[in-house]
Amino acid sequence: MAEHISKQFDAELENVRSRVLQMGGLVEEQIVQAMEGLHSGNMEEIERVIASDHLVNAMEVELDESCSHIIARRQPAAGDLRLLITVIKTITDLERIGDEAEKIARMAKLIHTAERLHMPRMDLSHIAGRAVQMLRQSLDCFARLDVAAAMAVVKQDSEVDNSFRAIMRQLITFMMEDPRTITRSLEILFIAKALERVGDHSKNMAEYVIYMVKGRDVRHTSIEEVERELLE
Repeated sequence: MAEHISKQFDAELENVRSRVLQMGGLVEEQIVQAMEGLHSGNMEEIERVIASDHLVNAMEVELDESCSHIIARRQPAAGDLRLLITVIKTITDLERIGDEAEKIARMAKLIHTAERLHMPRMDLSHIAGRAVQMLRQSLDCFARLDVAAAMAVVKQDSEVDNSFRAIMRQLITFMMEDPRTITRSLEILFIAKALERVGDHSKNMAEYVIYMVKGRDVRHTSIEEVERELLE
């Protein structure tokens, strides 16, 4: 980020960037805690995730207002404007990741309230690990303005999608073989879908980093085409 004549402007932009990373850290913690609650059945942990959703919502509103005020007062151009646009888009995806964490926690609560009755054997650790890794890396490339790292995140999204499809096929098999597993299987499917959405939102955030640094909107563009353009 280039320095400006106004040190206050620099401070405002840096404050916004650091708060985005703080919000990102909170939603990452929510996803991890929700999955831990699913695994352990710790109701306090599960309820904590559900209760903390309002904190994420509040951070989104505050950051949105901060960006709007900076745009109105400073009338930024070029890279500064792209940064603020990126922040506004990124916090929307972070808020939605927070919503997915709450969904996972609510499904975990249902599963453990029912004492895991007729629970199909399903390991979600792989898709959860991938989704959290994508989120962490997208925040890291935002912090470092790293286009190459952002491209790596975009590429990982297909792996999360493939994991979700594999889980869905397994759950359909469980439900066909034993209808008693249908309720639990659907709850697990909702959790897997939430994790797949975390991957989608993380991919979006990585694409915003490319836009912020390169000024190129790469949404709805093939990975090969993006790589070709960015390497030119």
